[in-house]
Amino acid sequence: MHAQLLTGSKAFCSCSTEFGREPNNNVCPVCLGMPGVLPVLNKKLVEFVVLMGLATNCTIAPHSVLARKNYFYPDLPKGYQISQYEEPICRDGFVEIEQPDGLRRKIGITRIHMEEDAGKSIHDRDMETLIDINRCGVPLMEIVSEPDIRSAREAYLYLAKIKQIVTYLRICDGNMEEGSLRCDANVSVRLKGTKELGTKTEVKNMNSLRYLEKALSYEIERQIDVLGSGERVMQETLLWDEKKGIVQPMRSKEEAHDYRYFPDPDLVPVDVDEAWIQKIRGLLPELPIEKHDRFIAEYGLPEYDAGVLTASRDLADYYEAALQSLQNKNQKSMKNVSNWVMGDVLRVARDQAVGIDAFPVPPSHIGELVNLIDNGIISGKIAKDVFECMIDEQKKPEEIVREKGLKQVTDTAEIGRIVKEVIDTHPSQVADYKAGKTKMIGFFVGQVMQRTKGKANPKIVNELIEKLLDGE
Repeated sequence: MHAQLLTGSKAFCSCSTEFGREPNNNVCPVCLGMPGVLPVLNKKLVEFVVLMGLATNCTIAPHSVLARKNYFYPDLPKGYQISQYEEPICRDGFVEIEQPDGLRRKIGITRIHMEEDAGKSIHDRDMETLIDINRCGVPLMEIVSEPDIRSAREAYLYLAKIKQIVTYLRICDGNMEEGSLRCDANVSVRLKGTKELGTKTEVKNMNSLRYLEKALSYEIERQIDVLGSGERVMQETLLWDEKKGIVQPMRSKEEAHDYRYFPDPDLVPVDVDEAWIQKIRGLLPELPIEKHDRFIAEYGLPEYDAGVLTASRDLADYYEAALQSLQNKNQKSMKNVSNWVMGDVLRVARDQAVGIDAFPVPPSHIGELVNLIDNGIISGKIAKDVFECMIDEQKKPEEIVREKGLKQVTDTAEIGRIVKEVIDTHPSQVADYKAGKTKMIGFFVGQVMQRTKGKANPKIVNELIEKLLDGE
């Protein structure tokens, strides 16, 4: 996997990494590979990769080397890419994926290393290829997993976990559509009971979780069919064709020696001492699995809620900020906040196409809305209307309730009078109830709520209706 890192400048020069600029504007002699230029390593690139290494349980190498990876491609002006080979900065780590049965499984990480990105080839309708060099030199982090993944679904879960971690660390935006996070997957099959892996193919540059799962499912079955017919799997690089739902050959697969790696003579080795590692370790946030488990233990949330709320760091922060406004931090209230965040908040955010960090209602207002329900000031039904006003008017829930006269009616005498009127004016429904149709009570509740415009306390309404009906 390749992750573009959120540094302000490129890996070895001061050019901007801003996405979406006019083609060939974010360039200079260094990232164009002009003769006589000297690259200088971006310190932030080192820190971000070490941070990822710590988050994925890697060993951080005190000494690593930058190397030249030589190959020719139209969007690689230098004819080589600065990367790492024999001495990467991180190695021997793992992440845990949550499987559908609730069990967690470790996927080993072979290495994480630094490198620079290549440019971009754009193929237009006239069959011409245009080159945009803006991306050349953008800092990349390459993450190589062990061959521990056993299915297309597990590959999906692994990619989702890596995406979640890099966004929690705020080192990559995880935007696969824009190419900020890309995946190349090596696929090989073997007979059950054997240990030797078969010939591998590589499915290249997949930019969505869904495409990854579909492409790997197809390639696994294709290889099984090839071997089952007595033929041999060819080692090659493939591309996923979403329209046709197949993989297609791109080129024969290179081996490491084809790239003629050697240490870059223009860059000194990277030395990371223990003091620097500990300083970077201090930047680690609470990671997704830790946060997930804490939400269950501390807030009493179901597994499902914890999974949804901790899917992104911003959403988890929003939920916890909403809890700060709760007057009664009991399990029921914390679950109610979870329901509002997972339901109405995410619904509106999706409809408005905004991230939770740009959501128009501050989290404190969600906690205050739950307080109004818990304290019997408004009903759950009225709360839905209040929430919509919070979106439109950007006001506190208490202010909206006061201005619109939405406070719940709790006067037993007043509600009792309305209940009696409803019962007196619907004798046939009363007869049905007494004949054993107990569900008719819902009809009477609806009538009372209609007359009170939804402001009567539902609990009091139910109690008085049952009392009058059963007492007659």
